[in-house]
Amino acid sequence: MIIEAKNISYFYKSKRDRVILNQVSAAFEEAAFYAIVGSSGSGKTTFLSLLAGLDNPVSGSIFYGGEDIRKKGLNYHRRHNVSLVFQNYNLIDYLTTEENVKLGGKKDAEELLRRVSIPQEDWKRNVLQLSGGQQQRVAIARALASEAKVLLADEPTGNLDEDTAGEIIELIKKTAHELGKCVIVVTHSRQLAREADEVLELDHGTLRRQEE
Repeated sequence: MIIEAKNISYFYKSKRDRVILNQVSAAFEEAAFYAIVGSSGSGKTTFLSLLAGLDNPVSGSIFYGGEDIRKKGLNYHRRHNVSLVFQNYNLIDYLTTEENVKLGGKKDAEELLRRVSIPQEDWKRNVLQLSGGQQQRVAIARALASEAKVLLADEPTGNLDEDTAGEIIELIKKTAHELGKCVIVVTHSRQLAREADEVLELDHGTLRRQEE
């Protein structure tokens, strides 16, 4: 496995009686597409944030390549091991499409934009001139510009219509299966979850594999 959670627990210090994650363990492999589902408030985004090194668990550890991510530091983990895609795209609105992708890493921005099917005439346009689906493609291209082996996505199709969401899901699948990334997505979308290699469900602080 490439990234692993071991006995992760999390609660907000002001609400110790409300446990968000309770001794959660899970292991994720490269070249695989995982979907994490659960009701609102179940802890999906919290779990993704811990995998991303955006926060520390109250107890337990996150391992990358068998090493606790705290050994080299969370900042190192965020910069080198993981890349992120968000529901609201999180693009820099005063930059062009190409400039946004270049912020993600050193890989060829033009090649990545071709890979995610952004037409060449849009590369120099301000990202706000693109459709929502195109902006999400740019966000994925930016994530792919990183050398990181793990791509984490928080509701990447949440703002998109069904047809556009389907296109983004296909792109996510290719990211895992053709580029060899470990892709972990938290989602409410049944359409997206159906396409994942493995579906995990968070419920009352526990994470379990969802049987077909």
